[in-house]
Amino acid sequence: MYNAAYLNELKASTPSARPTLSAEDTVSYDADVSMDVDSATQLSALTGIDPEAEAAIPSASSILAAKQKRERLRSTKASGGEDYISLSLTKTDDYSKGPHPTSRLVREEDELGEADDEFAEYTSAQERIALGKKSRKKEAQKRREEMNEMIVDAEEEDEETREWEQAQLRRGGLQPEAAEAAPKPVYKPAPIPALTPIPTMGAAVARLTQSMSELTTSHAEHSAAMSKLGEEQRLLEQREKEMREMIAKAEEKRSWFTAFREWVESVATFLDEKFPQLEKLEDEHISIIKERADMIARRRKAEDEDDLALFFGMPPQLQPAPDEVDDLGRTVPSANPTASRADRSSARSARRLRRRAANQQKQQEDEGFSTDASLPPSDADDYRAAMGRLVADAQAIMADVQADEFRDPSVGLARWFGEWRTKFDDIYRGAWGGLGMVSAWEFWVRLEILGWNPLERPRSLDSFRWYAALYKYSRPVSDADAEDEDEPELGPDGDLVSAMISTALIPRFCRLIESGALDPYSATDIRRLVDLTEQVEASVERQSLKFEMLLKSVYVVFSTAVAATEATLAPFLELNQPRFDPAAIPARRRFLARRFKLLRTLLQWRRYAGEKYGLGMLATRLVAQSMLPVAETGWEVGGEEVMRKVAQTLPTELMPQALQGLLRA
Repeated sequence: MYNAAYLNELKASTPSARPTLSAEDTVSYDADVSMDVDSATQLSALTGIDPEAEAAIPSASSILAAKQKRERLRSTKASGGEDYISLSLTKTDDYSKGPHPTSRLVREEDELGEADDEFAEYTSAQERIALGKKSRKKEAQKRREEMNEMIVDAEEEDEETREWEQAQLRRGGLQPEAAEAAPKPVYKPAPIPALTPIPTMGAAVARLTQSMSELTTSHAEHSAAMSKLGEEQRLLEQREKEMREMIAKAEEKRSWFTAFREWVESVATFLDEKFPQLEKLEDEHISIIKERADMIARRRKAEDEDDLALFFGMPPQLQPAPDEVDDLGRTVPSANPTASRADRSSARSARRLRRRAANQQKQQEDEGFSTDASLPPSDADDYRAAMGRLVADAQAIMADVQADEFRDPSVGLARWFGEWRTKFDDIYRGAWGGLGMVSAWEFWVRLEILGWNPLERPRSLDSFRWYAALYKYSRPVSDADAEDEDEPELGPDGDLVSAMISTALIPRFCRLIESGALDPYSATDIRRLVDLTEQVEASVERQSLKFEMLLKSVYVVFSTAVAATEATLAPFLELNQPRFDPAAIPARRRFLARRFKLLRTLLQWRRYAGEKYGLGMLATRLVAQSMLPVAETGWEVGGEEVMRKVAQTLPTELMPQALQGLLRA
């Protein structure tokens, strides 16, 4: 029988686990593939021969058996059989050798048992070598991700797997030290919650009231936020609408200004072609007027020299030159001064008769006043023919123009600039569009007044087409003023008629006056000049620079006439050799009458222009240096009478001291 002591002894002597292996024995090996025989015991187990036993001599029967075995093996080899024992369970003949069994080339699909595709994941058969920079970078990133996954998988070992591994290590005797046993879980009972008091009615009402107030406040905030968002949406929609309108207006502005620019370029091309023709005709008009004025001035100077020679004598520089002789010794015919004076006298008498018949004036009033700007019939016909050709050439400038907007500026310029002012008023004002239109309209204004001499053919400025068109453009009619019968007010451009007069008309008038259109001896010209200047003054301020230019031009004409009189009289006063000639008395009276007429026109202009540029001093200079010396040579025979008329006409402040002394004496 087994007692307790025997059982304990048996239990103590029986090992409960595999003994611990040494360092050499712990090296793992594969018994299936290891072919080494490391010990004599293993060798004896394999060969059946004990290495420690003594060598024995085989018997005759064993030797015979060995010879029979070798003979049998030779016969087997000779008959084609295998001379080895195959480890494979099947023979090569059992496999299919393919469609060409005699060929040494074996197709990949004929090889069986390779399992490259099946185990490609473990044999790296599908791996590719990365060559490019991007592919190498991508391959390295893929390897890092796989390593991270393996690390994560290694770290995510659960408790059961770890316990199983430890058990296997302990069972195999590979655990060097016994691991500490995991502590057994201790039962802990679940805590019992404390008693919850039953809520009272007041606390519940208070809590509901607080929740209700919070909900009310939240609702009010949400309502205010919704209202604010609604207002913002309305503002955004309004802003979107405004932006769309702005875009539409901008597109309209762009398209309109593109068309306007093209039209302005066409107008500029038109003016570049027509302006030189207009300026050429204006220069031709100036040359015609200057030629006419030079003819009158030469005739007037010749008549003055004839009259002065009768009572002062002929100066040496005015004596007829000796007869000239050509290379053959023949006398070159020259003008006969005596005959020329007779012709001028007869022509003067004929003009007096024509003027007396036309004006029905008395002879005594006509004496000395027949030298106004009148030409002989032949010269007058030539002058009229030249002016007719000028007007025809002016009309020919626009003969090749068919478009109405280029023929009539009120159709082209006024329409385009009017649209500009109506649609884009701020840009129009900033660009001074009105003055730009005046500059472009100047061509048609100058073309319309080409050939017009305001002192020869007086005409009101408002009778021209350009005046009416600019006057209407300067006063745009709005819908509110359409029913009003009063004159519309000036637009933002101001009075463009005034700008046109300052730009185009005053420079033209100044050039005409200085070229000889104004005869300083003609009272008619001065009266017409005063009327013209008053019309200009109605549109242009008197203190403006342009108006001053007009007054300066008139002063230059009078100053030139006085200087010409002094230059004509100077050689005769230096000679001063009076002689008895019955014709000297009327000659002196004619000379003084012409100077008196110049004085009257000068004073007539002075009454309008005032003491501008020294007009009074010019009148005093004319009386003191041109009239008084001549009157003193024949004081008793008409000189005193003329000078008394001068004293009555001349203002007291302009009276020379010498004349006052002679009249008092």
